[in-house]
Amino acid sequence: MSRPRWLRRLPHVVVVVAAVVAAIANADEMGDRYELGVEFGTSTALVQSAAVVLALWFPVPALWLSLSATAVAAMGARPHFLPGEPAEYWPWGAPGLIAHAIVLLLLALRAPTRAAAEALALTGLLTYVIQGLIGAVNYAPTGMLAVVVFSSVVLVGTAQRGRREARTELVEQASLTAEERARRTLLEERNRIARELHDVVAHHMSVISIQAQVAPHLVENPSDELRENLDGIRQNALEALAELRRVLGVLRSENPDDPYGLGAPGTGAAPDAPQPTLDRLDVLVENTRAAGLTVTTQTSGEPLPLPPGVELSAYRIVQESLSNALRHAPGSVVRVELTHVPRGLRIRVVNSEPRHPAPPSPGAGHGLLGMRERAAMLGGTLLARETSSGGFTVVAFLPRAGTAMRDDSADDPAHFADEPAHFADESAHESARDSAPDNSTDPTGETP
Repeated sequence: MSRPRWLRRLPHVVVVVAAVVAAIANADEMGDRYELGVEFGTSTALVQSAAVVLALWFPVPALWLSLSATAVAAMGARPHFLPGEPAEYWPWGAPGLIAHAIVLLLLALRAPTRAAAEALALTGLLTYVIQGLIGAVNYAPTGMLAVVVFSSVVLVGTAQRGRREARTELVEQASLTAEERARRTLLEERNRIARELHDVVAHHMSVISIQAQVAPHLVENPSDELRENLDGIRQNALEALAELRRVLGVLRSENPDDPYGLGAPGTGAAPDAPQPTLDRLDVLVENTRAAGLTVTTQTSGEPLPLPPGVELSAYRIVQESLSNALRHAPGSVVRVELTHVPRGLRIRVVNSEPRHPAPPSPGAGHGLLGMRERAAMLGGTLLARETSSGGFTVVAFLPRAGTAMRDDSADDPAHFADEPAHFADESAHESARDSAPDNSTDPTGETP
């Protein structure tokens, strides 16, 4: 009961009102019917009503206070129950029964089940001692009714407390499950990246082994030391390659078919297929067009050799961006821009607003995580956000070195200095592409 905010104190107000009503009714019953006198009866009634309010914060002391007030009132009224007079409800009068039931309910809501059961047993024992063992001459017994009422409220309070605890544990478990799922997703993404990069390393180790084997034939009369060193290099390369193959055997997993080769869960690639580079970007774009998107590409700057890891990560970032556009922006226009600069490669993939609603895509949502992992692993930066016109833009910078750098190149604002302008005029670019889509690739960087 926390919405709206004023409802938070509503239970406290109800309990206080019940305590005031019980005090008035108890004072009348104890002073008049139990013949305890005005002062004694009013004092006992106030003590039991105070127990009701105290149970909001300290239910166990409130229980003892309520039982004490009931026992004192019952024993004080016992001598006045004489033959020939009207029988009074005893040892629990109606106001006292209701007040003690509220105390037991609040205790069951706050205290553990064992404590609530002990409180109920103590109340039942006191009722039995006063009515069953001590008794009175002329009265209307209320012990059985009181035990039934008290058992009911304790059962309700215990069930409500158990429900609240179960709901709290469920929320905590859901939070832990979400954290575990995010952690597992991160590990799976890193595992996939490591698998691909191990393929690159395995290729280089194979090249080293072959070069070490061929090198002696390229030198006239090679010395024994040279042959011995080259044989050692070749042997170490072969051993390292064998270990890498063992690792790859663990990291690899079979994937479902992917009709467009866009790297959705399951690429359909053979387990030993070479890892893609930017040379295969045209094939990727053609597959995306075949899947129903309008894609334009633009390459600017002087292409310089890039390490295989950087090329692989660049290809995967473009691949995942196109895959996301297929899933979440069907019918949109996508533009892929590659800008070569001396320090690395800048990638920008932007799609327009989808032309029709995207179908549900269960299991999606982890692509950005993988792209950020790739960029961070290479010391680069990746930015992804929605555009003002309802599209989406992914911008990444991958350093040419392909490793995390200690200078300002990884986090240099210059990599994204023109990004505000890109986001500002995104609507104009997308409107132009919607009206006249361009499916060509211009390696000079000039847009037709």
